[in-house]
Amino acid sequence: MVLHEKYAHLDRPEDLLPVALQVVRYKMLALRRKAARHGDWRQVSIADVPLPDLEADPAMRAERQEMLERLARAAGQLSGRCRELLRLKLEGKSFAEIQKIMGATSINTVYTWDHRCRRRLLELMGGDWEPRR
Repeated sequence: MVLHEKYAHLDRPEDLLPVALQVVRYKMLALRRKAARHGDWRQVSIADVPLPDLEADPAMRAERQEMLERLARAAGQLSGRCRELLRLKLEGKSFAEIQKIMGATSINTVYTWDHRCRRRLLELMGGDWEPRR
């Protein structure tokens, strides 16, 4: 319909071919612009994406288990205040909340307790967070 109205002066099929190719070129460019606007041109096919191995290899699993056991043993040897501070931190409490719960006069006191407790925990774990090889 548009061809008859807009290009009525072109009667031969040979004259319509360049116009048709130009229309196709414009359509392709419009599609690319739209894809760039929407970010579609950066998308990768799901078949091309390698899936990660969610199962840890046995050596990593054993190292992690050993480290957790060392951490549990060391945490059991901490003093009462350090154990309480560690428990509150593991519950997701902020230092300001810990200050109120533990009755510290200053938040800097809580920071100092935290530093000393972490240093003591590291000593109890043998001076290193990583397992010995």
